[in-house]
Amino acid sequence: MKIGYCLTGSFCTFSKAIDEITIIKEAGHDITVIMSGNAYSTDTRFGKAEDIIRKIERITDKKILHTISETEPIGPKRMFDVLCVAPCTGNTLAKLANGITDTSVTMAVKSHIRNAKPVVIGVSTNDALGASAKNIGMLMNYKNIFFVPFTMDDPLNKPKSMVCDFTKVLKTAELAYNDEEIIQKIY
Repeated sequence: MKIGYCLTGSFCTFSKAIDEITIIKEAGHDITVIMSGNAYSTDTRFGKAEDIIRKIERITDKKILHTISETEPIGPKRMFDVLCVAPCTGNTLAKLANGITDTSVTMAVKSHIRNAKPVVIGVSTNDALGASAKNIGMLMNYKNIFFVPFTMDDPLNKPKSMVCDFTKVLKTAELAYNDEEIIQKIY
């Protein structure tokens, strides 16, 4: 498959996302990474942006797309079979649920989904069971949106926080490509 893989600003999950990007590449899929402007340019305690970019580009052998103008052609050029957004922050969930297209990632999703192709979302937000819950619910009801299984990551210290199981991103994408939910295959 040709997979677009988007990262938004859940910096604490970048190492898991990069591990999954490696697995997708090693499985023989053509992968292009897209990063939101904040994800692309922000140094955090989890790593310097420059180092993260270098590592991802070495894995994929491609430049990261990180501007709206770079991601707008995704749909017209039919660049991907599946588009993944993992990690997908609460901010990005809200924008996707409400049709706001003001970042490279939201533009990538808008451009890709116009062709009725699957978008896979890997939730990673501290307010999934709070303010983001309604946006998750809305997106779960949209055609061509598929969710990576997700769960609470620290119920005692972060009772509203949820994160996807990054090890299931590829499986979710493979099933979504065939218009199947991963939940159907678990039970």
